[in-house]
Amino acid sequence: MMGMLGDGFVVTLQIFGLTLLGAIPLGLVIAFLRMNKWGFHVGKKKRKIRPISLITQFYISVMRGTPLMLQLFVVYFAPFYIFGQSLSDGWRFAATVVAFILNYAAYFAEIYRSGMQSIPRGQHEAADVLGYTKAQSFGSIILPQVIKRIVPPMTNEIVTLVKDTSLAFAIGCVEMFTVARSIVASSRLMWAFLAAAILYYVFNLVVTLVMNFVERKLAYYHD
Repeated sequence: MMGMLGDGFVVTLQIFGLTLLGAIPLGLVIAFLRMNKWGFHVGKKKRKIRPISLITQFYISVMRGTPLMLQLFVVYFAPFYIFGQSLSDGWRFAATVVAFILNYAAYFAEIYRSGMQSIPRGQHEAADVLGYTKAQSFGSIILPQVIKRIVPPMTNEIVTLVKDTSLAFAIGCVEMFTVARSIVASSRLMWAFLAAAILYYVFNLVVTLVMNFVERKLAYYHD
């Protein structure tokens, strides 16, 4: 039993790791687009691209306003219903990762946005007076403070991600919860669910300890 659960746990770790690897940078891009930070210059004035901000707001609204399980089904069945492509077993895992990245990038984007907008405008102006470029002021002054402020909400989302990986069972992706269900169904004993619960708890405990360590390391940035 533990060997089968171990194999499922490896898949859970892969979903978790790949989701963070894709959603963390994608969320930052979406946050900048949502805040309408990018545009083009006409003379000395910078013109904002308003439609991009509206599109990203709609994207975030859809991702946060619909169930992740529904998004899993949409991503998984899209190649068949849109392009008429057959669905392979390998696509189950890929679809799971894609759906998770798209979903969590929306949540991370809002966390980034709230963190960046919480920095007083005066700090941006002081950096301009000192001759910092936009990139220098963001990287050296703004970003460290933003990271400190977003660690607690990011911890909550990452803990939720650990538990949400169990939703992959909906499209037949064989992660730890799927394996536990299969063992319980065949053995008619609840031990597999208990073992899976312990593994999820330990996983989240490790995540929480790591994020708490990061938060303590950033404690020298005081508000």
